[in-house]
Amino acid sequence: RQLSAHEVGHTIGLSHSYSSSAEGNASVMDYPHPNVSIVDGNLSLAKAYDDKIGAFDKVAIAYGYQDFPKGTDEKTALNKIIQDSFKAGLTFLSDQDARPAGGAHPYAHLWDNGKSPEEGLDHILKVREIALKNFGASNIKKGEPYATLEEVLVPMYYLHRYQAEGTVKLIGGLNYRYALKGDGQPITEFVPAAKQKAALASLMKSMSAETLTLPEHIIKMIPPRPIGYRRGRELVDIRTGLTFDPISAAETSANMTMDILTHTARMNRLVELHARNSDQPSIEYVLDEIIKSTWNQTRGEDLKGEVGRAVDQVVLNQFFNLAAHDEASQQVKAMVMYKLKELQSSLEKKSAASVAQKAHYQRGAMRIATFLEEPGEYEFSKNLT
Repeated sequence: RQLSAHEVGHTIGLSHSYSSSAEGNASVMDYPHPNVSIVDGNLSLAKAYDDKIGAFDKVAIAYGYQDFPKGTDEKTALNKIIQDSFKAGLTFLSDQDARPAGGAHPYAHLWDNGKSPEEGLDHILKVREIALKNFGASNIKKGEPYATLEEVLVPMYYLHRYQAEGTVKLIGGLNYRYALKGDGQPITEFVPAAKQKAALASLMKSMSAETLTLPEHIIKMIPPRPIGYRRGRELVDIRTGLTFDPISAAETSANMTMDILTHTARMNRLVELHARNSDQPSIEYVLDEIIKSTWNQTRGEDLKGEVGRAVDQVVLNQFFNLAAHDEASQQVKAMVMYKLKELQSSLEKKSAASVAQKAHYQRGAMRIATFLEEPGEYEFSKNLT
C-alpha cells in the first residue's frame, strides 16, 4: 500500500518529499525505512509502514487540484494552503537535498526514521543487537545450505547504514528551506552544537568494536559456499579465501560510516561554520573524537580486538584520502595532517601488553610517516595496504 501510494503520487505530479519522516511520516513521497519497535525486549513489525497518506500529501493535492468556488481569488487561496502547512510544521525538501553523500540538511534523508536522526540511530543499533542475538538456523528454510545464512545476515549486520547516512548530515549541517521572500520560512539556521556532538557520539558507537564484532554462534554457522552458490554483490567482501570473514565485514561497515563522515564537503563546512560561530564544532573536535573512539581505545587479543584494529586502520585510510583529496580545502588538509602527525608521535610512544597491539601501533606510525613524506603520491583506496 505504501509503495502503491508513492507511485500513484508520482503519476499525479508529486515529487519526493524527504523531510517527511522527521514530521511524523507526513508524506508517502518519502522513502520509509521499516519501523521496527522493541516490545518487552522483542522486535515487532506490527507498525512497519504507515497505512494512510500523510498531512503533506493532502496539502500537495489541495494545492495542485483544488476547485475553488466561483469568485475566489485563486492566488490568495493557494497561498493560504501553503501558509497553513507552514503553521502545521510541514516542510518540503527533495532529491538534491537528501541524496548527496556530502549533504548538509539535518532532516532530509532516505530510508530514515524519526525527528532526531541520532536518536533513530541509537534505536536501530538496539534493534540490530537484538536481531543478531536471535539470529540462527531458523532464519533459513529446512533443506537450504547453511552458507545461505550470509544472505540473511548482511541486511541485519548493516541495518544501521541508512540511519547513519541521515545522522552524519547533522555534523557540519545547515538547516534551511526553499524560502521565498515574504513567505515567513526560515532561510538558514545553524544545527545546535549539542545535537552535532550527540550525532558524532552515535556514529562512533556504530563503529565500535563492541557493535561490529559478530557473535561466535553466527560465525560458526556460516561455512564456505557449496557448488552452485557463488559469492555475489549482496555478500560480504572477504580476504579469507572461501571462509566467511567477520573482520572484513566490520571493516566494510566502518568504511561506510567514515566515508560519509569525512566527505570533503562536510569537512570544509566544519571549518567555515566554526569560523562564523565558535560554538559550532570545529574540524579539530571531530578529528579528535574519531581518534579517541578508535586508536585511543585499548584492544585485546580476541576477535573484538582484531575488529577494533581493522577499524583503526580504516580511520587512517580515510584520513589519508581526505588530506590528499583535491576537493578538500587547504585548511582541512592542514588540520588532518596536523592530527596525523600528533597521532604518529603518540603511537611511537605507546606501549602495549600484546605483540599484536605493539605491531598495530608500529604499523600505524609507519603508515603515517610514509604518507606525510609524500602525501601527493597517495592513491585513494578503501582497502588496507
